[in-house]
Amino acid sequence: MTEFYLDNSATTPLSEAARKKMQDVMEHTYGNPSSLHTLGLRAEKVMNEARMQVLSALCPTRTRVRPKAENLIFTASGTEANNLALIGGATAKARNKGKKIIVGETEHPSVLESAKHLESLGFRVVYIPSPRGVWDMNAYREALSEDTILVSAMLVNNETGAVNDIASIAKEARAKNPDVLVHCDAVQGFLKIPTLPIPHADMVTVSAHKIGGPKGVGALYVNDRILKTKAIVPVIYGGGQEKGFRSGTENVIGIAGFGAAAESSAKAFGAHYESFKKLRERLENALADLPENTVRINTPASAEIAPHIVSLTAFKLRSETLLHSLSASGVYVSSGSACSSNGGHSGYVLKSFGLPDGEADSTIRISFGDDTTEEAIDALASALRESITRLAHRGR
Repeated sequence: MTEFYLDNSATTPLSEAARKKMQDVMEHTYGNPSSLHTLGLRAEKVMNEARMQVLSALCPTRTRVRPKAENLIFTASGTEANNLALIGGATAKARNKGKKIIVGETEHPSVLESAKHLESLGFRVVYIPSPRGVWDMNAYREALSEDTILVSAMLVNNETGAVNDIASIAKEARAKNPDVLVHCDAVQGFLKIPTLPIPHADMVTVSAHKIGGPKGVGALYVNDRILKTKAIVPVIYGGGQEKGFRSGTENVIGIAGFGAAAESSAKAFGAHYESFKKLRERLENALADLPENTVRINTPASAEIAPHIVSLTAFKLRSETLLHSLSASGVYVSSGSACSSNGGHSGYVLKSFGLPDGEADSTIRISFGDDTTEEAIDALASALRESITRLAHRGR
């Protein structure tokens, strides 16, 4: 049976560029990058090369930002990078305690749980609703105040593909407090859409395994203002690696793969982005003639939509039942964020979007990757038709 993987927002297959680079490093670069001998220096060189590859992808020429190596902190995941941004940013200065933090209510669990932790420390947290997937800017403006010290907004929602206007979010925040820290979780948008969070955000989270790199590697971009004012402190303590911001011996092999994947994806971005748009259109056309109230693609209200993420509601069918049926046909999708489902957070994104509980329970997420083909879309459409016809007669 031919298999078609359409769950790329959960994780992507390892790219050939990352695989080759990791294999080479695995065989020839086994020193500790903190060691001062030749093997250690060789490992440090590999890391520095990867650091600049990721930074170059994050800050292409059109951003007019010229990043330096110290602007990127490698972590073990996007989750850790989000924790570092929120907890490290909020607690960096004693005078911050008790002040306001603003986050979107549809953020990744790593942001929401960090915010809850900060609430337990005495910070005030306001959660901004996201009807039809995007921030309610009126509610946001009402929440902003001079004592707002940190704002965190994701670039692309991992379940709906909605794109937040990071430039406007940052501008509104700085109008209230010029010293506010603006963080953007760009894990699902990095090298997927043309819009970039830099230079608008002070801190930006990215992750390797969403762009063809290995699992277990993430990074936090921090701009020069953060570094100069010491506006962030570590949340992991130890030997002082990563300029003191993230202790622990670095995953040199994984970091090398991250750099290679970022460079490769950046070079092919234009072609991949156009492919995502065509694949989305092909799927929409393939389902257009289904009977009314059979399926609906949940289109975000954002001015820009990430074309590689499609939220689809199949009325009268539970998503879990549909997933198993599609999987039996060799088509693999998901019912939402892998992290959300794993941690008992499932459903909050679609509820904020505006879906009733029954519809949210009937919604799947389809997400394209660089290797997704038209054949995969046709197989999905066919399997959806077959599953809907067969399962609808059996009831929910």
